[in-house]
Amino acid sequence: MNISRRSLMKTSVALAATSTALAPVSAFAQEGPIKVGIIDDASGDFAAAVIPKTQGARIAIDEINAAGGVLGRELELIHYDGQSDVRRHQEFAQRAILQDEVDVLMAGYTSSEREAARAVAVENETIFWHNNQGEGGIADEYSFFTGPVPEQQILPGLEYMVEKYGKRVYVLAADYGFGQVSAQWVQASAGMAGAEVVGLEFIPLGNSEFSSSIANIQNEEPDFLFLLLVGSAQSQYFPQAQAAGIAIPSISTVNLQQGYEHKLFPAPTLENLYVPVTFIEELAQEVESAQVFVDKVRAAFPDTEYVNQMTRCAYVAVHLMAKAWEAAGTTDTPAVLEALHSGLTFDAPEGPVTLDPATHHLAMDIRLAQVQPDHSVEFVEDFGVIEPWWLKEMGVNLADTPQSRQYLPGDDPDLAAFLE
Repeated sequence: MNISRRSLMKTSVALAATSTALAPVSAFAQEGPIKVGIIDDASGDFAAAVIPKTQGARIAIDEINAAGGVLGRELELIHYDGQSDVRRHQEFAQRAILQDEVDVLMAGYTSSEREAARAVAVENETIFWHNNQGEGGIADEYSFFTGPVPEQQILPGLEYMVEKYGKRVYVLAADYGFGQVSAQWVQASAGMAGAEVVGLEFIPLGNSEFSSSIANIQNEEPDFLFLLLVGSAQSQYFPQAQAAGIAIPSISTVNLQQGYEHKLFPAPTLENLYVPVTFIEELAQEVESAQVFVDKVRAAFPDTEYVNQMTRCAYVAVHLMAKAWEAAGTTDTPAVLEALHSGLTFDAPEGPVTLDPATHHLAMDIRLAQVQPDHSVEFVEDFGVIEPWWLKEMGVNLADTPQSRQYLPGDDPDLAAFLE
C-alpha cells in the first residue's frame, strides 16, 4: 500500500481507517486495537528526512497485522503531522495520549520536537520511542531509543578521521539542543584523540546561507570538518561549499543517513563525506537482510526517494514493542516495561540488535560510509557492534533504578576535562 505525502498529512482518523482495512475484523480479538501513536513531520523543513521514518513504522505495522496482530489484536496507526513545529508536537502528544489513548507514542525528529512530545508521554506514564540518532544521555523510565548515540558515532568516527586526515577539526553545528550537546561530544572526543577544535560555529535552524562560515573555514584550513547540520535549509551548505572550492574531508552523524543529500545534489557535491551509520539504503550492496528491507520498502512505497536510517529505526521500534506486548501478555505499562527490560533482540535490516535494559538504547553494528566522487557510497570501516555504554559509565541502570534526567558530557569528569 502506498501512502503519499498528502495522505500522511491527513488526520489520524483517516489513517486509522486505512489500518483497520488491512485485515478482517474477525481475525482479531474483540478488545479493540492496540494503538501506535506517531507524530512525524510530513511537512515543513524536516519532511524530506522524516517521511521515510513513517513508512518504516507503517511497514512494521502491516507485517504484524498480516501475521495476526499482537495478542490477537490489530495494531492501529494514529499519525499526526508534526509540521516541523515543536508546538505541534506538544499539542499532538496531548491529543494522542489523552484523547486517542495510544498504547505507545513515537515522536520527534529534532531534539526539541522529541522533548516536547516526550515530556507529555512521561508525565502520563506512556511508553515513548525516539526513532533517529540523537545527542544521547537521556535516562528515563518510559523513554526508549532505536538510533545511534555519540559513543556509537562521534567517538569512533572522530578517531578514524584524526588518524586518516590530521588533528585540526572545524565544527559546524545546528544551534539547538542536539547540535550544542553533540558539539560538546566532538570537543571531548577531539581532546581524547589528541586533536584540536580550531573553529566552532552554531547555525540557526532554517538558515541556508553559509558564506561567512565558508570564509572562516578557508581561513583556518582545518584537516577535516565535523558537520552537524539539520534540515533541508542547512543542507544548502554543501553546494555553497563546493562552489567556493572547499574540498576538505568532512564527517557527520546527521547528513546522508537522514537527509540523503547525496541523492539531492549533483556529484561531486558531497565527495569525501564520512558518516557512521547503522543503516542506509546502500548497505543493501553488502548485507542481504538490508537488501530485503530496501526491496520491501520500495514495494510498499514506490515513490520513496530514499530508504534512510530512520526508516529502519521506526521499523525496529514497532517490532520491539510488539515483542514486548507479546512477552508481557498485556499492554499494561508496568508489565510491558518489565518485558522491555528482558534483553529483547530483533533481526534488524543491518543485523541483530539488542535493547539494553540499563540504558533503553540499542547495541548495534556501526559502519563508516564514505561518499565517492560519483555520489556512490562505500563502507570503509566496520566498527562492529557497539554497546550504548556511556550511561552505564554514569551509573545508570534503568532496569533496577528508574530515573528521569538527561546527562550531558560535562557531567562526566573524563569528558568535562576537554570542554572549555
